[in-house]
Amino acid sequence: MGEKKLDGAGLRGQVAGKTALSTVGKEGKGLTYRGYAIEELAEKATFEEVAYMLLYGKLPNQSEFDNYSNKLKSYRALPAELKEVLERIPANAHPMDVMRTGCSMLGNLEPEGDFSNQNETADRIMASFASIVTYWYRYSHEGVRVDTETDHATIGGQFLSLLTGNEPSEDHARALDVSLILYAEHGFNASTFTARTCASTLSDMHSCITGAIGTLRGPLHGGANEAAMEMIEKYSSREEAKAGVLDLLAKKEKIMGFGHAVYSSEDPRNAIIKVWSEKLSKLDGNTLLYEVSEEIEKVMDEEKGMFANTDFFMASAYNYLGIPTAIFTPLFVIGRTSGWAANIMEQRADNRIIRPSEEYIGPDKSEWVEMSNR
Repeated sequence: MGEKKLDGAGLRGQVAGKTALSTVGKEGKGLTYRGYAIEELAEKATFEEVAYMLLYGKLPNQSEFDNYSNKLKSYRALPAELKEVLERIPANAHPMDVMRTGCSMLGNLEPEGDFSNQNETADRIMASFASIVTYWYRYSHEGVRVDTETDHATIGGQFLSLLTGNEPSEDHARALDVSLILYAEHGFNASTFTARTCASTLSDMHSCITGAIGTLRGPLHGGANEAAMEMIEKYSSREEAKAGVLDLLAKKEKIMGFGHAVYSSEDPRNAIIKVWSEKLSKLDGNTLLYEVSEEIEKVMDEEKGMFANTDFFMASAYNYLGIPTAIFTPLFVIGRTSGWAANIMEQRADNRIIRPSEEYIGPDKSEWVEMSNR
């Protein structure tokens, strides 16, 4: 029998494996993590609870949650050798490159070994990422060596404290916490599939997640929130935003933050983060970024029938939290590491190396020509 040919570019619509971690755009389900609706998790859970549920298979009870939170806090400290590497990375480096290097270096210092320690390795990587990016950022931009061993209850609170040098308000810490929940897991997207492909070779956790970071770095994946912010901040009013987007559409230019590879009518995460963007804008006392974002969303719906995905209003929400645009995607990494690691462990549990077939479209036969006659 001949090999089955795949229809469509980018393997879109092709089932590449089984998972018990999330549903993405399934009719009647929307987005769920292990059966829990994203709307309920964003309202009631902390990111640490969601991470535990993804990595350990169930929501923690109070004792399990307390132990897990304390463990993650203990994993915030960075080895001296890693700090030295971070201090050598220039200020103009892309923060995603810092995350990639940080993860890879941590793998040299604390190798995973034979996978019997995979849960601890996943927790350590996830807990260290906020420390890695903020340590580098504050040192490279301000010459400050931050103490990453904070006692903040959440990764989000720790991140904002280290990045800004100020204690975050309860609303700010919760907003960031919700964003990490929204980013935690999302099926076989490009970065997750990269992690699973790497895992299928029985490679180590650090290599799998380093590869996923490199994939997420691209503007068609995680970098979309950065591109959206760069567009949003150009406009000084609703009217200017409308005219600007109409002009971009007339030129057939791509508007980042709209549409989705799986969702057909809406991204359920967008409604959640949009509410937070509006709330943060009012707390900030300057609603311009939110109003511009809302206008762009309206124009894209009316003109193209396209809906905003989670990256679009995430951009203004992060800006209101005082987060530099270049740090947006590293936050995506912090949240998604829980999902990446859960997928890696799921792949390992029932593994077969991922090796798709290809359709050759080159010449049938090429005749060798001696160099003197070429």
